Amino acid sequence: MGKVKNVLKRFAPKLHIKKGDRVMVIAGSSKGESGEVLEVFPDKNRAVVSDLNIVKKHTKATNDNPGGINEVPAPIHVSNLMLIDPKTGKPTRIGRKEVDGKMKRYSKKSGEIID
Repeated sequence: MGKVKNVLKRFAPKLHIKKGDRVMVIAGSSKGESGEVLEVFPDKNRAVVSDLNIVKKHTKATNDNPGGINEVPAPIHVSNLMLIDPKTGKPTRIGRKEVDGKMKRYSKKSGEIID
């Protein structure tokens, strides 16, 4: 197979989740668990969810850090995450519609605006 170049995309893809959203994992080892999105990486289509997908990270000691083995949450692909509907508390798909001249996300399950 030929070499694959890291091609920079002109525009970052529009994701259905944002920082601070409550999400549920729908696939993988953490399936069925939920948490809050701490960070989103649109260029990699991944998100870090609090207390989920925990991995051990070996850190080297520095002047202010003793080092050792720390447990940190690793990014999860956004296709494995579903937003939790604020009204029902169940996972839901997301739609976009214009409200007062701005595009807003809404829950497909309850129709409630999410923001």
